[in-house]
Amino acid sequence: MLDYRKTVEQAAEEVKAASREVDAAAADRLAREISKARRVVLYGVGREGLMMRALAMRLYHLGLDAHVVGDMAAPPVGRGDLLIVSAGPGDFSTVMGLIGVASEAGARTACITAQPKGRVPRACDTVLVIPAQTMADDTGPSPASVLPMGSLFEGAQFLTFEVLILMLRERLKVSPSAMRKRHTNLE
Repeated sequence: MLDYRKTVEQAAEEVKAASREVDAAAADRLAREISKARRVVLYGVGREGLMMRALAMRLYHLGLDAHVVGDMAAPPVGRGDLLIVSAGPGDFSTVMGLIGVASEAGARTACITAQPKGRVPRACDTVLVIPAQTMADDTGPSPASVLPMGSLFEGAQFLTFEVLILMLRERLKVSPSAMRKRHTNLE
């Protein structure tokens, strides 16, 4: 029978280790790209998409013009804008298509991935690598994580994104109270 507490400890250590291995200079480059963008539009598939939505919400709380691809109110992208995509395994055909559209429109592109040699990160202007197990490498005799499929990458995305928000909050000089004022009151 699964030992709940031991598994929680192991999973938390794995998320911490993956997040700690993110290159701080690369995180700073992404923060700089975000801070200078006129508009930020984000996209990810599946559970990675949920993490991108969480990041979009926090960017909005910082006062940035942030949107999620596919939402009815998502604007077109162009010069001065930044499309941030998630491609943990390094390649998704939908993500490649969006990068092509954004690049053609003059927008900059950034990728969050665990596989920096993949097609998607190689096509982007900025790449942030979160070294964690994804669906690209979750099988075999001994998977890297106690968590299933791409959960380690997705958990590390959440933690990495929250620290990225703290970096941006400092860079943009946004107070916690200013962020709180932008939180919805329709709950």
